[in-house]
Amino acid sequence: MTAAMSGRSRMLDVGYRTVLRPALFRTAGGDAERVHERTLRMIARLGGHPAALRVVGGLVGRPADGVTVAGIRFPGPVGLAAGMDKNGIGVQAWGALGFSHAELGTVTARPQPGNPRPRLFRLRDSRAIINRMGFNNDGAQALADRLDTAGVRRGNNAVGIPVGISIGKTKSTPLAEATADYLSSLRLLAPRADYVAVNVSSPNTPGLRSLQDKAALAELLGALTAEARLLAAADPAGPVPIFVKIAPDLTETALDEVLTVCHDSGIQGLIATNTTLSRDGLAPSDRMLGHESGGLSGAPLTVRARTVVRHLTSQTTLPVIGVGGILTAADGQAMLDAGASLLQVYTGYIFRGPALTSELNQLTVNQKEIVR
Repeated sequence: MTAAMSGRSRMLDVGYRTVLRPALFRTAGGDAERVHERTLRMIARLGGHPAALRVVGGLVGRPADGVTVAGIRFPGPVGLAAGMDKNGIGVQAWGALGFSHAELGTVTARPQPGNPRPRLFRLRDSRAIINRMGFNNDGAQALADRLDTAGVRRGNNAVGIPVGISIGKTKSTPLAEATADYLSSLRLLAPRADYVAVNVSSPNTPGLRSLQDKAALAELLGALTAEARLLAAADPAGPVPIFVKIAPDLTETALDEVLTVCHDSGIQGLIATNTTLSRDGLAPSDRMLGHESGGLSGAPLTVRARTVVRHLTSQTTLPVIGVGGILTAADGQAMLDAGASLLQVYTGYIFRGPALTSELNQLTVNQKEIVR
């Protein structure tokens, strides 16, 4: 990182920690989900003002390097993880905030409210979050309509960065009908996505993680990749790339089974990892909140996520997007050193703000084309 960028990151860090973040929590009464909603509304408003986007982009800074993964050119190393912007309301602003791509969702075939509140908890001393949101979203059709309004189509770079979309199972859909549910979302969203991420690893939809089992996953991924080929029959770019998001709680044997299915199905990339059910690594002051159900993200996941990425990249040539516990440039570099082709952040961005993307954007990424 250059001295100039180091100074810029420090300025962003101080401004976010001492001014913006405290103000957001004050006005939202300390409620983590209300803070999230207010922040998203601010980002959505920012996206409607091109001049403001240019100013913000100048403050955050541009990435030093880009990388091509699964035929998609990403202008920098760090993207926005799914869960931050489920309904795509900030899609026009994420690039100016330093992200090389934005993964919207997770979205489901039908709208759903998610789990009862409270369902989002900030563990300050652990630099972590527990969420049991439950795929609250407006549904695949609403997201498709919003992207149409923004002019977003696959490959057209309408918002300056690639747009990924994470799809999951509607809670009310029986597991036996999960494949049809995912296919419904894919048909609506594939023309509007640079890639589609298949979320079978959230701990907050009952039974969802069982879709990582070998037989269930083979059925699901086989159907999705076949449908992607049909949808792209007249598209010279070919089928939309499909990635699979993996839980950090799988054993090495289970990870290897997932890899076998992904290879056999023609999946083009992996995202590792989702949130964890473990509560290891919490600060003593956060252990009461640690009893809340849901997935844990943030610093306690740093080592485990990196371990999973290192195992996956040692066993496959598929590109892996590394996500989980990235709160500093050193965390990001360690994830890249473990073999990740790209990074994604969510919890780290909540704790660090644009200083984190500014720092991560100065990391050197692998320049070779990575395609299965």
